[in-house]
Amino acid sequence: MDFISIFLILLGTFGTTEIVVIVILALLLFGGKKIPELMKGLGTGLKEFKKASEGKDSESEEE
Repeated sequence: MDFISIFLILLGTFGTTEIVVIVILALLLFGGKKIPELMKGLGTGLKEFKKASEGKDSESEEE
């Protein structure tokens, strides 16, 4: 199983109330302006991880 599958399985076990509480806690901890930056960094990190796990590196893409 990959990370995405595990995440979706865990997400399916949470109800609406739990998700709302997690979002509220994230807003309180990080603030509204910091969350988009965190999500952008997370997306970039996941993209790089996916490239590395598929065996693609920056050198082979430039050629």
